[in-house]
Amino acid sequence: MGFLDFVSDGATALLDNWVKTRSYIVGYGPTQGDVKVFQALKSAPDAAKYPNAARWYKHTATFEPEFSSLPGDPSKAATAYGPESHELPVNPSKAPAAADDDDDDVDLFGSDDEEEDAEAVRIREERLEEYRKKKEGKVKPAAKSIVTLDVKPWDDETDMKALEESVRGIVQDGLVWGGSKLVAVGFGIKKLQINLVVEDDKVSTDELQETIQEFEDYVQSTDVVAMQKL
Repeated sequence: MGFLDFVSDGATALLDNWVKTRSYIVGYGPTQGDVKVFQALKSAPDAAKYPNAARWYKHTATFEPEFSSLPGDPSKAATAYGPESHELPVNPSKAPAAADDDDDDVDLFGSDDEEEDAEAVRIREERLEEYRKKKEGKVKPAAKSIVTLDVKPWDDETDMKALEESVRGIVQDGLVWGGSKLVAVGFGIKKLQINLVVEDDKVSTDELQETIQEFEDYVQSTDVVAMQKL
């Protein structure tokens, strides 16, 4: 049967009863089922009337930036999820907990019941720990920039080959040297123009320029000609 359209208190009551013993609409993590039901609600459920639905809604909202990437079928409507029948207890707030048929009945967010089953507590904590580890394991790609750097010699007698070898001899985590060329600047003098890729969190271009300028026998000055985020 699934959830009703969320235009009445009855539909919200169905949701409240459904998530009373569940942390998500289906399974052990957020899916498109949570997305569709969340989006079908016009606003957050009244916490006083529907505490379980309000708790689920608040938690689901934390995944909103990730909605499009959550697993599941985005073409399904909210009504494709939920209970097989629309029979509700007379007083949902006092309804007995559903039979513990499987792990879906474990409330990962705790219960107000002072006599909460110790096994349910243990399983909930295990699920939360698994989820935390899964989130921590997602590594975001490092932010990188491609930089074009001018390295200017003292005069036309500067050994440009030795100058470039000195520059490329700088080895640093997050730094990759690219192609280079000599560019005429006048009076027989040529500057070295060299490309490099840096990880923004690991390499400071200001500090790199200072390091290059320490080759005082060859280098007069350096300039960043261009910088672009990758």
